[in-house]
Amino acid sequence: MVSSDFDQSQTGRIMNHKDQGFTAEQFQKLLNLIDKQETPENVANMSDDLLITGNDIVLIKESQNTLQQNFKIKDLGELKYFLGIEFLRSDKGILMTQRKYTLELILEWGLAGLKPAITPLEQHMKYTTTKYDKHLKQENDDPQLVDKCAYQRLVGRLLYLAMTRLNISYAVQTLSQYMHDPKQSHFEGALHVVRYLKGNPGLGILLSSDKNDKINAFCDSDWASCAITRKSVTGYCVKLGKSLVSWKSKKQETVSRSTAEAEYRSMASTVSEIIWLVGLLKEMNMEAKLPEVSNVLWGVNE
Repeated sequence: MVSSDFDQSQTGRIMNHKDQGFTAEQFQKLLNLIDKQETPENVANMSDDLLITGNDIVLIKESQNTLQQNFKIKDLGELKYFLGIEFLRSDKGILMTQRKYTLELILEWGLAGLKPAITPLEQHMKYTTTKYDKHLKQENDDPQLVDKCAYQRLVGRLLYLAMTRLNISYAVQTLSQYMHDPKQSHFEGALHVVRYLKGNPGLGILLSSDKNDKINAFCDSDWASCAITRKSVTGYCVKLGKSLVSWKSKKQETVSRSTAEAEYRSMASTVSEIIWLVGLLKEMNMEAKLPEVSNVLWGVNE
């Protein structure tokens, strides 16, 4: 992997130009592909930052020279740190972690001296809005926050941290629903997530070095978990071999009348993600193997 840094804003337009040899991926527009038969090369375009990956070092150098002709770029060498994510290599694979980012977050909110929390959110905690409380005429022991920006900034940083910490995905998607009108309980819940991160700030995602291209997915649903809308929450994760490559925790768009209905919606979302992932891998000249139908998707039904 090679990391490059440049300061131009017309990257996508020039890279997608046919004369440059780059082709935009259909399944992921942030990826550009140079297809050279058995040695395809991928370029991930993140605004002013680039990642160039491939199996042919000569082709990587040619791509750098092409970019150098259009941009003022700086070669940062082998990938070690990119957009707040640290990359650590070993015989077992590549570890993606946001340890530095997490420690900075803990210090920013003054939680370095507090005891780590055991769970991302307090158990059996149901968050509501001010409008919901007024409708039920509940006592006003949970006031609105005076400084909404502080809560929005904190949840925004947690959203970015969830890129490598799937164990906080459910907590973050729950707290992000109250960005427009947060209460004190919401702010305390966000700080609780930070305290949970303090227990193991270096935890991350391991991209295994084992050559296994089989796809397996796991999904579940939390029926009627939203106290306000009574909508369920879908949760899934997809693995390519031993590597976790995709995950999500999201509230379903419609109300499910039963747990079975919520589970089917969760499975449908997971299958859609698998189809997208297979298409993306195929564009990158990687054929993913799907096991038997009964063993591709694993769901929990109680």
